[in-house]
Amino acid sequence: MLLGIVSDIHCNAAAMKVAVDELSSAVDDILLAGDAVLQYRFSNEVLESVRDNGISYVVGNHELTLMEQGARACAAPTVRAHNLELMASAPYAHERRVSHKSLLMVHASPFAPYNEYLYPHSPQLARCAELEVDFLILGHTHVPMATRVGRTLVVNPGSLGQGGDPDHPGMVSYAVLDTDSDEVTVHRFDNPAFAAAAT
Repeated sequence: MLLGIVSDIHCNAAAMKVAVDELSSAVDDILLAGDAVLQYRFSNEVLESVRDNGISYVVGNHELTLMEQGARACAAPTVRAHNLELMASAPYAHERRVSHKSLLMVHASPFAPYNEYLYPHSPQLARCAELEVDFLILGHTHVPMATRVGRTLVVNPGSLGQGGDPDHPGMVSYAVLDTDSDEVTVHRFDNPAFAAAAT
């Protein structure tokens, strides 16, 4: 089974469209590891892409900020109620079976207080071996990662909102996970938001 994985869209609807257009005919399912929105900004286009493409979605810290502190932004006349309901109904964690293997998706850390950034050098990353899952999907750092910790393959697709990989400045990314072979491929492309800003 091929899974497309996106994260940290941060209202970048143009990048979301590129990724979904490329993934929709190439993978069996698409997962979103949180942060579809950006602080007090909401994107109908991003949420409608999630809905229209049947994308499994977990909330990130930006959704939580918007829902807990952004009542004014959520009440804006441009925000479509069905999109707000979709965001509000997204879980904190998503678990499923793929290729007879277990998958857990959260936005940041799977360990309390759940908001830590997990990089390849993070001490907390070693704890992922405690999870007893085959795949752990994360976002939050904006830096792509595919590393095995015990039996668990930890996958971060990077960000479609704003890339954080110092080796690829100005680029955003998504990932494809082959759940049969455990192979992860990171796909990078120039951030279309930068191109739009330059015109």
